[in-house]
Amino acid sequence: MSNRRPERMAIEMKRMIAKVLQEEVKDPRLDFSSISITRIEVTNDLSHAKISVSVLGEEEKQKAAMKALQSAKGYIRTKLSHSIQVRHFPELEFILDKSIEHGFRISSILKELEEKEGGKNLE
Repeated sequence: MSNRRPERMAIEMKRMIAKVLQEEVKDPRLDFSSISITRIEVTNDLSHAKISVSVLGEEEKQKAAMKALQSAKGYIRTKLSHSIQVRHFPELEFILDKSIEHGFRISSILKELEEKEGGKNLE
């Protein structure tokens, strides 16, 4: 079976989930300026979709956002199934992705090291 169909489904799902989260989900635990969908993996049989979500902020904020996404999962799936025409829409699973946060941390460490090295060269 070709991987094109799950890839196309993932691209369309990413676009639609972002739209639904911004325009229709009204949960105060979700701050859309700090949430981004980093990746969606759809199984070949289109039965499951793992949605990796990055939430910038403290761990408590991340946990609250993930709880909000879990509670809105059914609503999001229903909205997507009306927009994307398939016989059986995939089950959604939201997973916290800390890669962006990790990248920021590495970037700040490198910047600190660069500043320390710059200070040594001036002396």
